[in-house]
Amino acid sequence: MTIQVPPDFNFQTTINSHGWYDLPPFSTNESMSELLTVISLTKSKHVPVRIHPQQSILSITIENHLRITRTEKEKIKNNVRSILRIDESLNEFYTLCRKESHLRWVAKKKAGRILRSPSVFEDVVKMMFTTNCSWALTKIQTNHLTKKLGVETAENVFSFPSPETIAKKSEKWLRKEISCGYRAPYLLELCRNLSNKKIELESLRHSDLPTEELYWKLRSIKGIGHYAAGNILKLLGRYEHLGIDSWVRKRFSEIHKKGRKVSDAAIEKHYDRYGKWRGLICLMEVTSDWHE
Repeated sequence: MTIQVPPDFNFQTTINSHGWYDLPPFSTNESMSELLTVISLTKSKHVPVRIHPQQSILSITIENHLRITRTEKEKIKNNVRSILRIDESLNEFYTLCRKESHLRWVAKKKAGRILRSPSVFEDVVKMMFTTNCSWALTKIQTNHLTKKLGVETAENVFSFPSPETIAKKSEKWLRKEISCGYRAPYLLELCRNLSNKKIELESLRHSDLPTEELYWKLRSIKGIGHYAAGNILKLLGRYEHLGIDSWVRKRFSEIHKKGRKVSDAAIEKHYDRYGKWRGLICLMEVTSDWHE
């Protein structure tokens, strides 16, 4: 299958927008010229797909021998469009970047699209796994979750488990087998609430609610604090929040303060002039060395 991409789309800068490419079911090669992930068509049908660019199109290859209907092919293509943010317009953002010399590289390299998971649920769980821990532990938790509760769709390629599957486990089991520590009760409550239809997440990608209402909806999920909610909002296409953590503080200090310690309030104030794009501008600055 193939997908047409717009002129301002860049596959590599989208994949390398943050660390999601390194968390299963995502994987990529060293040159980031292809991306492998798993798309769940139904609760029991999970398809491993390999995506790679070819000039102005993306090629999508199914990595097993499942029979795929025409409707399912369209669902796969729509998922890929969503994962890579192909339909998101960044024209206003690029105009803003071109006005400042230190940001002109962003439009030149067609950066700004942020890789996201096939589902909001997967993004929320992964973000929960990044809180108060090293990136190495984030990878351990995600690897354990997919391998122990996901479905093997190709050799050593597992789907991301459903809320219903996780909800059947105990807090003790999650602590021991997933290594998620204090996050275990939060993960369990989230999955049970989703399974019981007490909350719903997937519509948030298309919500017309103001950003602040979406922010507080996310904050109402136990285990999702200010940092996590701000970063999940970026994956929903809302960039008003910065999502500051220790790494952002360190990078901001290196870029703007010659390594001197800086408060979160000072970082927030620095980006206020960028309005609704402030969170994306911040992300571009702190990840600029990734795209050199």
